[in-house]
Amino acid sequence: MKMENQETLGLELTESMEDYAKELEASFRKIEEGDILSGTVIHISEEGVILDLRYYTQGVIKAEDMSDAPDFAILQDVHLGDVIEASVVKMDDGRGNILLSKKTANHVLAWDRFQTYLEEKKEFPVKITGVTNGGAVCFLEDIRGFIPASQLALDYVEDVEPWLGKTVKVRVITVDKEKEKLVLSAKAVLKDEKAQEHAGKVAMIIPGTVLEGTVESLTAYGAFVNLGDGLSGLVHISQICQKRIRKPSEVLSVGEKVKCKVLNTNDGKISLSIKAVEEDAEADEIEEFQYESDGEVGTSLGSLFANLKLKL
Repeated sequence: MKMENQETLGLELTESMEDYAKELEASFRKIEEGDILSGTVIHISEEGVILDLRYYTQGVIKAEDMSDAPDFAILQDVHLGDVIEASVVKMDDGRGNILLSKKTANHVLAWDRFQTYLEEKKEFPVKITGVTNGGAVCFLEDIRGFIPASQLALDYVEDVEPWLGKTVKVRVITVDKEKEKLVLSAKAVLKDEKAQEHAGKVAMIIPGTVLEGTVESLTAYGAFVNLGDGLSGLVHISQICQKRIRKPSEVLSVGEKVKCKVLNTNDGKISLSIKAVEEDAEADEIEEFQYESDGEVGTSLGSLFANLKLKL
């Protein structure tokens, strides 16, 4: 037991010495103006924040060098223990501290992150802080971004004013580091959400099910039927009726109510058949007729021969 305690104590001393050596090495590393440092927030005030840089002196960021976002509030948006990346402005702020700027570092680092977000199609909630005739202004990671009116919703937004103050989910669609141009889109997110919702509805439809719908459009190759709940399916010209037709308009018209049988739901598309419903109905009639033929109403060949009297 004593041996184990000695081993544990020895291990702790070794780790402490290693940590001390690392901190000592870090405290004497060479830092120059323009370098980007990472530090932990140890003090917050309305004037700025103080960072622990694991260096022989601390880092200071003035409030005006924290963020460009108009709704940024240092006492609300910064917390003790936060890790902040900031650029070295001066090695000495006059009090022996390193003067830093989070805004400067962000303008260097953010654009590379935006390019990654673009490639990954990452989504972010942003608050619209300004509007123009052409769209809306917001800030993503303290960088000004623009959402064109055509990218605010699934349909084009004529009046952008009501969007002021709203929070929308966006995706990066354009990144131009040289021109500092960041374009965002809420429409891209909404389109994907709508596609996923549509795919979920289609997946719930079982092939073989008979549905009622309204013919919404006719094409040379078939008819599109509105099934309700945002769903529509295609009846190929070969599945419209049992007889051969040259064009769907020969037997169908827009607005007409029809019953269709679901053939398949491959690739999120609904394939329908009106002809299959007619064939199923005929098959049911034949089956019903055969059933009645086996009862008292029907006459079998055996009963006919039994009542037949032959003359010799």
